[in-house]
Amino acid sequence: MYNMTLTVLAAGMGSRFGGRLKQLEPLGPSGELLIDYSVHDAVRAGFDRVVFIIREDIEELFKSTIGSRVERLVKTEYVFQSPERLPCRVRDFPSRTKPWGTAQALYCCGELLDGPFAVINSDDFYSLDAFVKLSEFLKNFTADACSVDFLLKNTLSEYGSVNRGICKTDSGGFLASVEETKQILRGADGVIRGKYDGYDRILDEDSVTSMSMWGFGADFMNILERRLADFLNNLQPDELKSELTIADAVGKEIVSRGFKVRDIPTEGKWFGLTYESDVEKARKTLSDYVARGVYASPLN
Repeated sequence: MYNMTLTVLAAGMGSRFGGRLKQLEPLGPSGELLIDYSVHDAVRAGFDRVVFIIREDIEELFKSTIGSRVERLVKTEYVFQSPERLPCRVRDFPSRTKPWGTAQALYCCGELLDGPFAVINSDDFYSLDAFVKLSEFLKNFTADACSVDFLLKNTLSEYGSVNRGICKTDSGGFLASVEETKQILRGADGVIRGKYDGYDRILDEDSVTSMSMWGFGADFMNILERRLADFLNNLQPDELKSELTIADAVGKEIVSRGFKVRDIPTEGKWFGLTYESDVEKARKTLSDYVARGVYASPLN
């Protein structure tokens, strides 16, 4: 059993990124990838294993590029996200080829997660501060789970809409709700709008926002399986696109069962790749970090 596992969601298709694998975009001054910085910071914060959730069709490419880099630093394992790997109704969706979302991606690696673990996206930069706070929580649980959160205004793209987990917190510093909100965009009038459950919403730019940086205990995998089964049991056999995100599963558990999720704000700067146009801004930010001595280049 490992002390802390970093689980990386890396099976995305990159449909808004020209069809390319965002994970392989060189961004650092010496060609570093975003995942290089995440693994570097996670290892510094005490994580001793990385589990990548990938698609089977990119296995060889992923292992020969990202995998070969990460394996030099930390124990590394791989899990495939397959549309057929489900807790129930395995053969009930014959037309389905699209994966079922991040909750199902995490479900696919349940057999490996036997201790405290974190979840992140492979195409986001979270900062060392965020990983240190996440590590501190996983070493001393003060709730059932945690979410390291950012302000909505700091997570928008200048080049198009984004999807975010919009959170509300209570007076005790726990999440009261998490709502996976889609098509979030700041309009020409300065107002940020998005859609939740199909309905238009106006959003506060200082909203607490989940960027899929979660901390869980191994017992969360049983909760996730139950939530995924509930989701699947309410779908028709010809369903092609519905997904369940980790934020969806956590949000439902908070509301219906009092699942306690500690909100952990971070002073670290988030940025990520949603659109091809985000690349240059990311490169400039990382170059600035290197110039200020935050990171070395090459990264070590």
